[in-house]
Amino acid sequence: MTDHRPRSNPGSEHAPDRPAHGFSGIGDSNQLNPIFAREGEATDFPLNRLPDGESLPETAYQVVHDESMLDGNARLNLATFVGTWMDPFATKLYAESADKNMVDKDEYPQTAAIETRCWKMIATLWNAPSAEGAIGTSTIGSSEACMLGGLALKRRWQLARRAEGKSTEKPNLILSSAVQVCWEKFCNYFDVEARYVPISDDHKVLDGHDLEQYVDENTIGVVAIMGVTYTGMYEPVAQIAAALDRIQEQTGLDVKIHVDGASGGMIAPFLQPDLEWDFRVDRVVSISTSAHKYGLVYPGLGWVVWRTIEDLPKELVFDVTYLGGHMPSFALNFSRPGAQVLLQYYLFLRLGWDGFRKVQQASQDVAVYLSGEIGRMDAFELWNDGTDIPVFAWQLKPGHTDKWNLYHLSERLRLKGWLIPAYPMPDDISDLVVQRIVVRNGLSRNLAESLVLDIRESVAYLDALDAPMPVEGLVSTFTH
Repeated sequence: MTDHRPRSNPGSEHAPDRPAHGFSGIGDSNQLNPIFAREGEATDFPLNRLPDGESLPETAYQVVHDESMLDGNARLNLATFVGTWMDPFATKLYAESADKNMVDKDEYPQTAAIETRCWKMIATLWNAPSAEGAIGTSTIGSSEACMLGGLALKRRWQLARRAEGKSTEKPNLILSSAVQVCWEKFCNYFDVEARYVPISDDHKVLDGHDLEQYVDENTIGVVAIMGVTYTGMYEPVAQIAAALDRIQEQTGLDVKIHVDGASGGMIAPFLQPDLEWDFRVDRVVSISTSAHKYGLVYPGLGWVVWRTIEDLPKELVFDVTYLGGHMPSFALNFSRPGAQVLLQYYLFLRLGWDGFRKVQQASQDVAVYLSGEIGRMDAFELWNDGTDIPVFAWQLKPGHTDKWNLYHLSERLRLKGWLIPAYPMPDDISDLVVQRIVVRNGLSRNLAESLVLDIRESVAYLDALDAPMPVEGLVSTFTH
């Protein structure tokens, strides 16, 4: 058995002399440029308390606008999975619907109806036996969607155990050691033991290997990831299910699967339609995805769908009398924006199946181009090539240099505007540092070619150093 103690999130540590969050300046006030000041207005704004008086809207706008320029260029941020571009019609729709509260289904019944249309479209995309017999909901993002899927697994297990007169203490959930941090949060917040199956050079993802060492009568489920955060690789859902089939034959334990399709849930249906990872695999009872990743919507929106209504325990669904009507509610929060749901529906209408395929294929083509170019460089070895989701990682080739590491390359590329994270891999191979590129809609082939030139130039600069680069103060730039 591996060590099941909670792990820290890569990249969560900060150097002692580095603030956890960016801020402008070192004082306690924000000084207004005199060219924007109006007669009678304050020219200094306190940073950490409300100003004493009012200011004109154009003045407040200018202050916030100027401060936000310190952020990086979102289009050059190759660390994040989160979408950074939508077309002007989507932006217009966003502005028109920013005031809609998704939870107020009585006041905004059409937005509620559109939410239902969307998850039914997604259920069909994921090959649910019947979209009408499935059940789903929108969420703030895939983290909430994952937690709802985990809660359903836990409650199903509790109900089954109580029916048999058995203890419901000490539930556990089986996860890859490369799982996204939201699952660590789920286990921590909802008192579930996280059992991490370590990845290695021989088993780069959770693939069912040695799964019998982790499953017992207290296992509420197994999480399979379609697009591991660290590398972008798919975990073989059908292979994991086959391992669970063998375990059931030997022990009688019927363990279900939740598929975390945060990224791959909106890639695989279009680029790998014959891959069986979804509801075609009988053990899969729920699937989640992040609409603000490869669903192509601005943050934050996620979706979770259960195979059948029976797979979502009715005890978890509340009938809420609020804001003038009755509504079923299964969520970790209450009020939330409805605009992103309308944006998702807009994209479903705008692109259709073929349009989504073309957009995702374009991203994957860029990812494969980049991985091919980086893989041909003498300094690097690829971990994967971007042919699952359009994400790939690489490591520094052993013995290539003692003058620099991937953290130095990450810093060098940041000077050119590129945000490309370097970070250690999970426990058991945490001495291995990789870099990762996430290709999203908006990273064109032309930009990718510029990136290749910048990587080559940066590597040449680092290779030509006469002495090793300092390693003090280097921190992980891992980004989910």
